[in-house]
Amino acid sequence: MARREVMSKAKKSQNDEFYTQYVDIQKELNAYLEYNPDVFRNKIILLPCDDPEWSNFTKFFAQNFERFGIKKLISTSYAHERKHIEEPYQLTLFESESPKFDKSKTKTHGKIFTLDSDTNKSGRIDINDLKWDYLKGDGDFRSDEVKKLRNEADIIITNPPFSLFREFLAWIMEAKKQFLIIGSINCITYKEVFPLIKDNTVWLGNGMGRWISGFIVPKGYELYGSEAKIDKEGNRIVATNSCLWLTNLEHGKRHQPLQLMTYKDNLKYSKHKDIKENGYPEYDNYNAIDVSFTDSIPSDYKGIMGVPVTFLDKYNPDQFRIVGLGNGAELFGPSKIYENPVMHKNGKTSNGNAINRVLVYRTTEDSKVYYTADNVDYPLFAPYARILIEFKEENDENVA
Repeated sequence: MARREVMSKAKKSQNDEFYTQYVDIQKELNAYLEYNPDVFRNKIILLPCDDPEWSNFTKFFAQNFERFGIKKLISTSYAHERKHIEEPYQLTLFESESPKFDKSKTKTHGKIFTLDSDTNKSGRIDINDLKWDYLKGDGDFRSDEVKKLRNEADIIITNPPFSLFREFLAWIMEAKKQFLIIGSINCITYKEVFPLIKDNTVWLGNGMGRWISGFIVPKGYELYGSEAKIDKEGNRIVATNSCLWLTNLEHGKRHQPLQLMTYKDNLKYSKHKDIKENGYPEYDNYNAIDVSFTDSIPSDYKGIMGVPVTFLDKYNPDQFRIVGLGNGAELFGPSKIYENPVMHKNGKTSNGNAINRVLVYRTTEDSKVYYTADNVDYPLFAPYARILIEFKEENDENVA
């Protein structure tokens, strides 16, 4: 199964038990700490949707509580009976040996863990000082109980349910909180997300794709793909390579300018055969050129360019301006509507209305997939989703 299909399958089946590995959390968080060592100082951090007994987010922040200068750490979980998993319930010793253990609540109620003081009088605040209790409800982030915790927090950090990503992000934005969350790369194109990126309200974190080495999944979860594995601790790992971190916390990477070649030099020296042979096609339904690789953006081009969505991993708001998204007519405003469009794929034809919602450029009938329409006498090709960008006029330091 393709890697992107793993996330799609999880979303459709609401199988949201994807736990982030400690190494990935540490690697990502270090980028924010390097940019601002006090980013978490005197802050209340909420880790919702987190299953504190198993979560590496809770472990990471509890172990670094004093070093980061955190004011308070709050972590909540979702009741087992409300999760869409067939795996038998596994009770932890942490809960079963606690005086607070309640058999009538263990499966039906969420749990809350808090850390804010040296409860065991060891002289330092760490993971051994975590206090816990059952929530009054099931721990759903939409509940009034968890909303109250959201409102108390300064920063929200978690790997939210993939099936509820849009709703979860809206839940954060409603409260105007700082955050760092994981989502599918496809979330860039969501109508609920892209406008926030365009307005520089949210942006990509430090890593995406292979930067996130994989997720720990339950024992009953089928291991898809060639990069699925079982690690030395017995954890089942699915490496989708199709996820990213989304945030509104500053980090240094997003202020690093891209070093680029000129239009002429790209045509002559680009490492990409497609650029050297075909150059930069002009869109047929929008005044812009198509740039199929981020490192091939021509540094001296004055107009609008369509670039891959992965460009956002290198996006510097001081260097570029985001104009639109070529994956929805309302997000870029096509200059032409194609009449009775037809899609041609592997010798078969089907309805081609999709090209009236995306960017397209002229191609040849040799292409595996192309479109035709009654009001044009040439075939058309629709590249994968493009971000429309232009250089900021005041920036003249983008030439390598």
